[in-house]
Amino acid sequence: MTSPYDIEEIFPEDAAGAVRLPRRQAGNSPQGLTVTLLADYTLRTRAWLPSAAVVALLGEAGVSPAGARTAISRLARRGVLEGSRRGRQSSYRLTAAAAGFLAVGGSAIVSPAGAEPWDECWTLIAFSLPQAETARRRGLRTQLRWMGYAPLYDGLWVSPRALGDPARAELDRLAPGALTVFRARHVDVGAAAGRAPIDAWDLAAIGAEYAAFIRRWRATPARMSAGSITGAGAVRVRTEVMDDYRRLPVLDPALPARLLPADWPREAARNLFAAVYDGLARTAEAHVRDVAERVAGSPPSGVRAHTVADLAAGLGPRHGL
Repeated sequence: MTSPYDIEEIFPEDAAGAVRLPRRQAGNSPQGLTVTLLADYTLRTRAWLPSAAVVALLGEAGVSPAGARTAISRLARRGVLEGSRRGRQSSYRLTAAAAGFLAVGGSAIVSPAGAEPWDECWTLIAFSLPQAETARRRGLRTQLRWMGYAPLYDGLWVSPRALGDPARAELDRLAPGALTVFRARHVDVGAAAGRAPIDAWDLAAIGAEYAAFIRRWRATPARMSAGSITGAGAVRVRTEVMDDYRRLPVLDPALPARLLPADWPREAARNLFAAVYDGLARTAEAHVRDVAERVAGSPPSGVRAHTVADLAAGLGPRHGL
């Protein structure tokens, strides 16, 4: 499994074979909301939630019952969710593979980024796959996106970070014998002849995504302080702010601060996200418990909200679940 999410939610142009940055879909996908919802309250425990409770919670976020059931079914077919039936009641939980990915990914997206020392070297991945091997080409591009790489040219992807052993193994599985990896410094040959590695990222477009996130959510802490976000509203807001924010570190994958404009809004967006996500944790958890109990007829076990600090510390499912 590369990700419980579809990369096209973040890079919709990739689905058509293009690989240029970024243009957001309007709104959040039902599958993405479903994954985020279950991860926000069951990631540590992989608790079962009645499907009717998941449908009800998604309905409070504006997803129709038919759309919610379709999202659950598709996620089960993709291996993101697994189901269980007791009598007439069906329940779902994250698979072990999905929970593991989300734990690692959650830590990556909320950890402070860009301040680490950088050796001024770039990792370059050059690959060549036949045009007819569409599935392999798409799979490789998808994996490179999740790993924080961007296309400098069609078959040359770059990152300022070194390639770790897990990433090496995954690339070898996806494209054995079809790619070459370099670690090198950039040589500036002049603006007319050269293109800098940082140009693989459209910084203006990424900055606009940060600005849009801040505009959308900056009034929310005041509403929280006034006590106007409770119950279903707390779950909806918390799910949506995570679903919005998780895209940003994929667009801006820990790019070194020295490569970015001085007023780069990464930290401001992260602080705003943490204020909303953490501030609504207890209220939202209580509502998820209430909905699950109403459907199942008994209090649910294992429903537990986590904070940004929990995620950054490496929140993961308990062994044996």
